[in-house]
Amino acid sequence: MAPLKNWDNKTWLSSKKYIHLFNSFVLKQVKLDKNSRILDIGCGRGKILDDLSNKLRLSNRPIGLDIENHKDKSKKIIFKKTDALTFISKTNITFDLILIKQTIHLLKKKQVIKLLSICKNKLNLNGKIIILSLDSKKNEIPTFQLMNKKLKISLQKDEKLFNLILKDQNRIIIKKFVFDVQILKTKYLQMIKNRYISTLLNFTDKQLKNGLNEIKNNYGKVLRFKDRLICFIISK
Repeated sequence: MAPLKNWDNKTWLSSKKYIHLFNSFVLKQVKLDKNSRILDIGCGRGKILDDLSNKLRLSNRPIGLDIENHKDKSKKIIFKKTDALTFISKTNITFDLILIKQTIHLLKKKQVIKLLSICKNKLNLNGKIIILSLDSKKNEIPTFQLMNKKLKISLQKDEKLFNLILKDQNRIIIKKFVFDVQILKTKYLQMIKNRYISTLLNFTDKQLKNGLNEIKNNYGKVLRFKDRLICFIISK
């Protein structure tokens, strides 16, 4: 699969409002302070970590992992261009929060099992792993026909991963994070062009062009929907 470069590039996921509400949600799930150590797996440009660092006035720079090294990433994070399994297996650092946001679906079953196991071993006493992924049962992301078909297949695979997470974990809490999106159709079309979601990565230019025309014809000037995430909170 090609690298996902634009999920947090000029989208609602990178807006100040989204990040503020998301981090307020996170801070209700785990107790953190200025001495906390935080790891974000699949951090993108590090905007979530940047905001957390400001909120908590972190004395330890949070660590972000991603396989794409963006030039405009936050300077407040320690960025590592690597995969999670490699980094966590080698590091001696333990964490109060390990965040895995909309990344777990990119991994294979065996990788998920191994990742959760080593992440739990890298948690401090009251540390938590927070896994977030699209809510497969209440997805409202605007799509065109082929995108919708591919996304449904992907969400069905996600369901199997969710069951795997629940099966192997005893201390786990499930919550939902919901963000009300209001976006101009012209801006959303640009997001589609930029292949902001992994479902779009392997589409041909022709398929993408046809999809853009569908969006243009099927939606009004402003798109309104709920971006729904399911959240698994795992304790040590």
